[in-house]
Amino acid sequence: MFENPVEYISAQLLDKYSKSELRIVTSLILKDVANLSFLDIVNCKFKNLSNTEKQKIIDIIERLLNNEPIQYVLGKTEFYGLDLKVNSSVLIPRPETEELVEWILLEISQINPHLLDIGTGSGCIAIALAKHLHYGTVDAWDISDDALAVANENATINDVSIKFTKVDVLKPVDINKKFDIIVSNPPYITVSEKNMMERNVLDFEPHEALFVPDDESLIFYLKIVDIAKKMLNKNGRLYFEINQANGSEIAELLQRKEFINIELKNDISGNSRMIRAVKM
Repeated sequence: MFENPVEYISAQLLDKYSKSELRIVTSLILKDVANLSFLDIVNCKFKNLSNTEKQKIIDIIERLLNNEPIQYVLGKTEFYGLDLKVNSSVLIPRPETEELVEWILLEISQINPHLLDIGTGSGCIAIALAKHLHYGTVDAWDISDDALAVANENATINDVSIKFTKVDVLKPVDINKKFDIIVSNPPYITVSEKNMMERNVLDFEPHEALFVPDDESLIFYLKIVDIAKKMLNKNGRLYFEINQANGSEIAELLQRKEFINIELKNDISGNSRMIRAVKM
């Protein structure tokens, strides 16, 4: 077996990651395998790894070389400062979604808001909102039993109370509740866009949470806007993460459904990635 894990990881993954990415990946692996901090690595405190720990590193490298995302390999990720478990039943939370959470938290004005996250996946949005609000209530829906199991576990890990419910929004929703805020990051990538995506996404992340037919690219937005019309309180807010190609279409949809104060917002990369509207 190898003697120096840093040199071994670098040699194996040099063609797969940039130098800056490789430093991050190396740190994540050694933190997971041997609970070594970045300073421990800098101070070469990795020299006494056991054979079991070394074998675990070899196994992780093999999975990474097969294009599996490191978040799935390690079974965890960080989102909005929170630790979350993830597996192939849920999407890996993205930085753009953290920006959506930040926007919601900045605009909340109700004293005791009631929030709903539609298509919760790992629970990242719902849990981040519940954790940082310290008041109000949060509900979260998803169609997948496996995703709801992950979300429930993440809520427990982060010590927040969320009501998770299995709901298929493409079917009639018979739930008699009212909310001040509804947020959703629904599937919005069209099937024709698959050829522009990385292998680590296509081969491992759940397609039902990613893709929509080319001729029904707004299917989830149409359904969720109708749900919001029914379930939002007056002056309640609806937030979406969106495909940057569909911003104007979704804005027009919200106008047709008589929402007001519609605002498209760019992410940190300058792409139209979020939209907010208010129910009259």
